[in-house]
Amino acid sequence: MSRSRQPPLVTGISPNEGIPWTKVTIRGENLGTGPADLIGLTICGHNCLLTAEWMSASKIVCRVGQAKNDKGDIIVTTKSGGRGTSTVSFKLLRPEKIGILDQSAVWVDEMNYYDMRTDRNKGIPPLSLRPANPLGIEIEKGKFPQKDLETLFPGMSADFTSENFSAAWYLIENHSSASFEQLKMAITHLKRQANKKSEGSLAYVKGGLSTFFEAQDALSAIHQKLEADGTEKVEGSMTQKLENVLNRASNTADTLFQEVLGRKDKADSTRNALNVLQRFKFLFNLPLSIERNIQKGDYDVVINDYEKAKSLFGKTEVQVFKKYYAEVETRIEALRELLLEKLLETPSTLHDQKRYIRHLSDLHAPGDPAWQCIGAQHRWILQLMHGCREGCMRDLKGPPGLHGTSLDLDAELRASAPSHLGQMASLKRGSSFQPGRDDAWRCKTPHRVAFVEKLTKLVLSQLPNFWKLWISYVNGSLFSETAEKSGHSERSKNVRQRQNEFKRMIQEVMQCLAKLVRGALLPLGAAEGGGRQHGGWEGKAELPGQWLAHIIQTLRLTYDSLAALEIPSDLLQTIQDLVLDLRVRCVVATLQHTAEDIKRLAEKEDWVVDSEGLTSLPCRFERCVLLSLQSLRGVLECKPGEASVFQHPKTQEEVCQLSINIMQGFLYCLEQLSTKPDADVDTAHLSVDVSSPDLFGSVHEDFGLTSEQRLLIVLSNCCYLERHTFLNIAEHFEKHNFQGIERITQVSMASLKDLDQRLFESYIELKADPIVGSLEPGIYAGYFDWRDCLPPTGVRNYLKEALVNIIAVHAEVFTVSRDLVPRVLSRVVEAVSEELSRLMQCVSSFSRNGALQARLEICTLRDTVAAHLTLESRSSFKQALEALPQLSSGADRK
Repeated sequence: MSRSRQPPLVTGISPNEGIPWTKVTIRGENLGTGPADLIGLTICGHNCLLTAEWMSASKIVCRVGQAKNDKGDIIVTTKSGGRGTSTVSFKLLRPEKIGILDQSAVWVDEMNYYDMRTDRNKGIPPLSLRPANPLGIEIEKGKFPQKDLETLFPGMSADFTSENFSAAWYLIENHSSASFEQLKMAITHLKRQANKKSEGSLAYVKGGLSTFFEAQDALSAIHQKLEADGTEKVEGSMTQKLENVLNRASNTADTLFQEVLGRKDKADSTRNALNVLQRFKFLFNLPLSIERNIQKGDYDVVINDYEKAKSLFGKTEVQVFKKYYAEVETRIEALRELLLEKLLETPSTLHDQKRYIRHLSDLHAPGDPAWQCIGAQHRWILQLMHGCREGCMRDLKGPPGLHGTSLDLDAELRASAPSHLGQMASLKRGSSFQPGRDDAWRCKTPHRVAFVEKLTKLVLSQLPNFWKLWISYVNGSLFSETAEKSGHSERSKNVRQRQNEFKRMIQEVMQCLAKLVRGALLPLGAAEGGGRQHGGWEGKAELPGQWLAHIIQTLRLTYDSLAALEIPSDLLQTIQDLVLDLRVRCVVATLQHTAEDIKRLAEKEDWVVDSEGLTSLPCRFERCVLLSLQSLRGVLECKPGEASVFQHPKTQEEVCQLSINIMQGFLYCLEQLSTKPDADVDTAHLSVDVSSPDLFGSVHEDFGLTSEQRLLIVLSNCCYLERHTFLNIAEHFEKHNFQGIERITQVSMASLKDLDQRLFESYIELKADPIVGSLEPGIYAGYFDWRDCLPPTGVRNYLKEALVNIIAVHAEVFTVSRDLVPRVLSRVVEAVSEELSRLMQCVSSFSRNGALQARLEICTLRDTVAAHLTLESRSSFKQALEALPQLSSGADRK
């Protein structure tokens, strides 16, 4: 065949790439003279002549078909020009997998698809068809055994259509060797696929717009042809005939399959009902499930099921669902009442309270269950505190054999505060110590002390949980996250409103604790405060200081424990005030009991004198006061936040006066010992101090002491008190921050000096009066006359007797206290010299021998007691000598 034209030449194609069935426009030269001249068209080796539409000698439109090659030339063959060439090429893209539910503007070959489940091609598309490679990167099956992967991911699957899909398993199985950059490309591919799906039908229409136009044109052309054919025939148009045939076929089919279709509809309705029952069995079984879980205590399960049912059926309009949901609400309301009842039950642990509150908040219970719980807990704590007091009062009034409370008031005090003095005196005398009835009860704790300990223990066991419950209420930890988000603003408003109410609750508990303790330990204060319900202990004697100190320590520990919970200090100020009052009461009571013990020291005097002329009484006194102050050391010490015991002037005055009473009480004790009649001296307990010499000679043989000897011992003790004991006690008072030390010392020293002077005058009167009284009878014994006497041969007997008596006084004083010798003898010598001077001045005249005798005796006496002369005694001797005639001869003077 001769060619009259040049071969076709393709110079352009648009678009130059695409998937199969993409419509392209081919441009070039000599592409044919008409449709009949076009006999061949291949793109990438695939024949596209069937879809080719010749437009002109320079333009052809066709669709790209399936091709083996990814890229190739566009070859046009015509009758007039033969096989042509191409200067351009077309790139064929691999089409994406299209599922049966995906929209497509072109026909999809359903007979050839890829099944990812079996990794092979199948002829029938499954319902769950998905792209074979969702990541868009090359699949490389790993070498990991299937069993190892199943062990590593139990219960999971690598199939991304499964509910238990595991991404890690899928990557290990299909892309174990993929690089990080490839995985980033896979993410980009997934995002692009998701964006395509999100664009919806609009993007689909845009992408296949030309296809829609072609389909519309084809249908219009067919319709026009059919209409044209129908106008030439009498029977009507072809489309009308076709419609009639189809209607008859439909009626015939309905008649034939009516019974079958009826049974099918009934089966479908039954199947649908079963499906509904199966699908919504959760709601239908929920009422019974709620009851069972409530009985088991699985409230969390009930709440989760209720929340699920509420979200699914809370706003349903289906009557059946409404009926069953109403049953669910009825049981949930009963659960709310049950949880609220359990929440308000007491006693209950903090964990259970939080759990019930959280459940009620999840169930959207009306009101504020958390605040109701706080109020119930507050009432419960107050009830326990009053119940503690009532129980202790019943024990106190109970039978004697049950609780050991039959002791009288004095016995309770004696049992509570054992006398250290009695024990020390008994042990010092070497006697065996036999515990009496009082000692047997020393281990018993007084009821009031046991009550305070039990009360504080109760408060420490209940108040921390009460405070933690409030803190959890404030910070929202009582509620679940859902309830917290839904009711945050309302709860914050409630917290602000109820903060003052909770402070009042804490203050009420603290005030109740303080009133109960005051009623037990400070009955007068409780009575003044009108606290009959907190008192009831008025019949009991006041506790001694030792037990009060123990209670103070207990309350301090209670305060520290509550402060450690970060309770504001202003809420605990009531306890601080109570501790301060108890500290003041403890100091006063301790000093009062010390004063009473000091008064009883006279019974402990054993009259055993040491080398310094002292008995054990001053040391006992100082030790007693020192032990008392040592017992108050912890009470007087100010803990952080506490005020000083002596901050009030009234307390300072009272403590100062009690300190003075202690000093004066011991002086009274000494005075009683010095003035005790001989017949009343208890000599059964006297013992000899083997380390000292025989003090009284034959005194110890009959264990008797004269009143003069007791006066001397007491005077010696008074001297020691003035020099040491009182000063030491004042120093101890100052170390313990007592106020008014100067006044205590001044008053005590004045009383001591007054007692010392009175006792000294009494002793001088007892010793000097007999000596002075014996002078005048001794001088004039035997009708002696100064005017008519013999020459002197020596001193007469009366002077010897006076000297012997003075020596006896010296010996007596020296055996007790050599420090008293100068003081006593100087006064005795003064009295003797004064009496002798008076007697000499009363003589009317002296003979020569009389004057010589008188001068001899006066000088002898003066020279003998020269070591104890004072100005008064020297003056008296001088006056006595001046009353005598002067000696004239030297022999007389010699």
